[in-house]
Amino acid sequence: MHELIRDITLCILFAWMLGLLAHFSRQPLILAYLIAGFCIGPFGAGWVKSQESISVISELGLIFMLFMIGLEIDLKKIVRAGKVILFAAGGQLLGGCLLGVLFFVGIGLSLGGGHFDAIYLCVACALSSTVIIVKVLYEKRELDTLPGRITLGVLVLQDIFAILFLAVQPSLANLQVSVILLSIGRVAVLVAAALLVSRYVLPRLFHQIARRPELILLGALAWCFLVAETAERLSLSREMGALIAGVSLSTFPYALDVTAKVTTLRDFFITLFFVALGMTIPVPGLSVIGLALMIAAFTVVSRLITTFIPLYLMKQGLRASLLPALNLAQISEFSLVVIQTGIADHHIAPETANAASFAFVVLAVLSTFVMTRSDEITRWMIGPLKRIGLRDLDHGSGHAEEAHGGGHGEARRIVILGFFRAASALLAEIERQTPVLLEQITVVDFNPNVYQTLLSRGLHVIYGDISNVDTLLHAGVGKSEMIILSVPDSLLKGATNEKLVRHVRALNPTALIVATADLLADVGELYGAGASYVTVTRLSDAHELFTVIEAAQAGLLADKRAELDQRLGERREVLP
Repeated sequence: MHELIRDITLCILFAWMLGLLAHFSRQPLILAYLIAGFCIGPFGAGWVKSQESISVISELGLIFMLFMIGLEIDLKKIVRAGKVILFAAGGQLLGGCLLGVLFFVGIGLSLGGGHFDAIYLCVACALSSTVIIVKVLYEKRELDTLPGRITLGVLVLQDIFAILFLAVQPSLANLQVSVILLSIGRVAVLVAAALLVSRYVLPRLFHQIARRPELILLGALAWCFLVAETAERLSLSREMGALIAGVSLSTFPYALDVTAKVTTLRDFFITLFFVALGMTIPVPGLSVIGLALMIAAFTVVSRLITTFIPLYLMKQGLRASLLPALNLAQISEFSLVVIQTGIADHHIAPETANAASFAFVVLAVLSTFVMTRSDEITRWMIGPLKRIGLRDLDHGSGHAEEAHGGGHGEARRIVILGFFRAASALLAEIERQTPVLLEQITVVDFNPNVYQTLLSRGLHVIYGDISNVDTLLHAGVGKSEMIILSVPDSLLKGATNEKLVRHVRALNPTALIVATADLLADVGELYGAGASYVTVTRLSDAHELFTVIEAAQAGLLADKRAELDQRLGERREVLP
């Protein structure tokens, strides 16, 4: 017991020290935890040698990790997922697994006879890292963009795929239809029971203890371990039970409260899991390094193929098809969970598992670098793809679309460069007050949903990247009378409002240019670049909030809300 406490102390101490180093060098924390485990484990300094300690630490961390993954799976979002996301995720998962089996069997890995290295690797390589992707997209403010939403939708469906595999995984050695059906039946019974209890019993209990945070936390943990132990009794795994416990709680009213209270404990045990995983990684030989590099290369290539092609066939355009493929090009922390279940059941060779862990490390570093520069990489890739014959949404958009008000042609009197919520609100306001003005407006943007929606409404829209001067030139911006830049710098890709103003002013010396400033300090720079007028969104927001305060003090807040509700009901925005 004392040895276990000492081992946990070493785990946390080294995880913290290397975590600080990873933070300052902008590397994934998971990478730091794996290296910390290697340093103190039996293959490093040897300070933690007890296999029992490593096993206990790892299993506890794994149970908490899967419980939290389950809590974060939003079943409602899955139900509401659009056909683009469903088609993209289905193509990526099925295509990735098919290519994986062919590739890994082709390089000599086993597929049966009690050894399922090829199956575990193809499943592991089909999953992408939620931790890395969400962190980078959040920092880049791209979670709410079209490629960001597609990426997150695919991640959620990948989690569902992993759950289904974990349900079948214990029966791989005896893979018969009856055995598979029995495993799925057990999972169905456990899921149904967990959902019923979390729907009709737990809310009443949690409502009674809502003001006692320690009981909320204790109740969530009790539920996690109860379902985990029940799963073990049903010949499933505790890890599978923890995942089901999390999913069942994700739908009930106190899910956010539970998540907030369990997060700190979750981080503690997840840290222990990855440190314990690092302890099991030996100093790699050339064969392990070679296999790791092949796994990493296959993951990147297969993700580009299986994600890009479905999105491209769904007419999302080259950019919106490439960005999710680049975002998803790494191995998931969930993949390491899948590999560890295979190790526990002796389904996969230790050398293969070690190679998968090294591939995870390599891709964690590379994908972070690639995602932070994904816009530049995408622009670099679009040219060669067009030259080999792949058509973007701007191809052949002449006569047929002109008949519907769309297509290229020359930009009209008023041009909106970039289309996000402010531009969507502007068009709705114009439609409400002066609809005839819509015939004088051109929108230039590279969001395929915006492009198709505006075309269907009879508006003149040009598909293109506004940060590219050639796009502005070919769109005929030089002959327009007014150019509106409504997208703030924080959301622009490959440009700033100042650069765009300079480009537009060089093309059109006489146009009225309306730009948007994020900061008050930007206003003077935009005027210096050639802007005719600069809007500062925070000022209009402040004015609106002040009128709300005045209405509340006068007892007229209900009237103001009714007025707003009426205005919202009359609007028909492209981006709701």
